[in-house]
Amino acid sequence: MILKLEYFFYVLGAMLLLVACMSLADRHNPKRWTSGLFWALYALIYLAGDQLSPVAAGVLMVVMALIAGFGGVALGRHGDRTQEERKSSAQRLGHRLLIPALIIPITTVIGSTLFKDVHLGGLLLLDPKNATLVSLGCGSLFAVATACWLTRSTPLQAMRESRRLIDHLGWAVVLPHMLAVLGLLFTEAGMGKAVAHVVTSYINLDVRLVAVAVYCIGMALFTIIMGNGFAAFPVIAGGVGIPVLVGVYHANPAVMAAIGMFSAYCGTLMTPMAANFNIVPAALLELPDKNAVVKIQVGTALPLLLANIALLYFLMNM
Repeated sequence: MILKLEYFFYVLGAMLLLVACMSLADRHNPKRWTSGLFWALYALIYLAGDQLSPVAAGVLMVVMALIAGFGGVALGRHGDRTQEERKSSAQRLGHRLLIPALIIPITTVIGSTLFKDVHLGGLLLLDPKNATLVSLGCGSLFAVATACWLTRSTPLQAMRESRRLIDHLGWAVVLPHMLAVLGLLFTEAGMGKAVAHVVTSYINLDVRLVAVAVYCIGMALFTIIMGNGFAAFPVIAGGVGIPVLVGVYHANPAVMAAIGMFSAYCGTLMTPMAANFNIVPAALLELPDKNAVVKIQVGTALPLLLANIALLYFLMNM
């Protein structure tokens, strides 16, 4: 194949390494050394992940967690433009500002559908196992190039903007990565069996509505804790969904799984642990309350969770 997923890991690692160098060179950052070290370690995960042993990669992640936990990742100085300059640039570019953002999904869809089986010189153009992700990577690079052309900026300026965004997001950039790993660890450790034991020991699941409610609410609560619905699903589905809903009440596994994930997403709306959904937008919009997104979404999440319980109760045997 010509375009492999690993190539985009290297690009991301190189970008993070440049962010680390910029942080180290920023004398206005009160914690430039620890901030630079944090991003350099994260870059190393992407640049040398194939060569690192699982233990070494785990140690790097623990060190990163310690740096972030002790407040070692701080916001630097970026020479932001004035409000007048931003307004003038926005008026000049108008709706063309949306073009780079639209390029990403369009390229991803085209690449993963029309180009997934294309050969050049006897080689596949895209990695067949990761055609969607490779297309997403290509779309992101095309978007950066287009943004530089539209704004008459340079790739170096694009890196400065990348560093500014990463600085505003801070350690939350790494959180989805770590939560995904944590979900795998919980699954391997048999958390699903432990949940099944606790639930069946203290809650009467002989009532069908109770079993459905425990499953859906458990999905939401575990997602609130984990910050990741995909991490919650194997634990709760393995502890309640499969043995109780499917095994006892003969629920349709497809319906059980689909509505279970919808319930998990209700938990996503209500937790700051889902940093990429709830903390990142607050940081990008520079909201004074970093939990503002979560507070607004609770009013939507709770009725949706009740709706999912009702849907699963009535549709589980279809």
